[in-house]
Amino acid sequence: PEMSRGLGDVYKRQLLKGAIVTADAVTAVSPTYAQELKYAYFAHGLESVMQMVEGKLHGVLNGIDMQRYDPSRDKSLAAAYSPDDLAGKKKDKAALQRVLGLQERPDTPILAMVTRLVSHKGLDLVKGGVDNIMTYSNAQFVVLGSGDWEYEQFFKEMQAKYPGRFVLCQGFVPELARKIYGGSDIFLMPSKSEPCGLSQMVALRYGSIPVVRETGGLKDSITDSGDGKGNGFTFQTYDTQDMLNSVHRAIYAYNESKDGWKVLVERAMACDNSWGRSANDYIRLYKQLINS
Repeated sequence: PEMSRGLGDVYKRQLLKGAIVTADAVTAVSPTYAQELKYAYFAHGLESVMQMVEGKLHGVLNGIDMQRYDPSRDKSLAAAYSPDDLAGKKKDKAALQRVLGLQERPDTPILAMVTRLVSHKGLDLVKGGVDNIMTYSNAQFVVLGSGDWEYEQFFKEMQAKYPGRFVLCQGFVPELARKIYGGSDIFLMPSKSEPCGLSQMVALRYGSIPVVRETGGLKDSITDSGDGKGNGFTFQTYDTQDMLNSVHRAIYAYNESKDGWKVLVERAMACDNSWGRSANDYIRLYKQLINS
């Protein structure tokens, strides 16, 4: 069986190689990931092929359903809100704190993760940084997900260590995920690799400011707000300290100026991550192929 699976992988790669070489254009799910595919870590044996066809390699960022993910009409939330009226988000935060047994503190930032608990989601960095976050900030931390036993056990230990401030919700409950998006202030996504990523887009839609590592679609959809123009906080290297620097920058921004944070939330919620944007990119590429 092991040999059969190995041969199956070889055949799949050969078929994929044939499709890539003969196609008029090759698309990846984000511009940055299209470039990353030229390197061995991301291409899984096809890096030389991707380098060969780089002239016809394009990245089109995925989108989300902007009507499905809409806090102004989401029935999962305790209260509706929009960029023009954020009062409901405060109510959603209070409701989330009550539901999860967190201390009910309206001015305390809630840091959230909604993710599969696997290594490539950056959980090694999180393991190395949780104690620092809980010790040197006033943040509360919510994790929703399931996966590898190692990470599930670690987050259970953190919940016991920081009662009322850290909560692990095992499994994946879509309604609870929406409540977390709606009630949280900061959304952590420190992925080792992320071809596109959708969670950061949903977080933007709900005004939960993303902290992400600059890889794949995370780099293409989130820009650092250090210049006053971005929609989140980013870091480059896969390093716990770099992640912590960005997390603490986000927490500081939240605590330092409520007016400044409100502007950041409004800017995040105004981002266009619709499939309409993605579709237009595909249409432009198709027209280029026809004209050539």
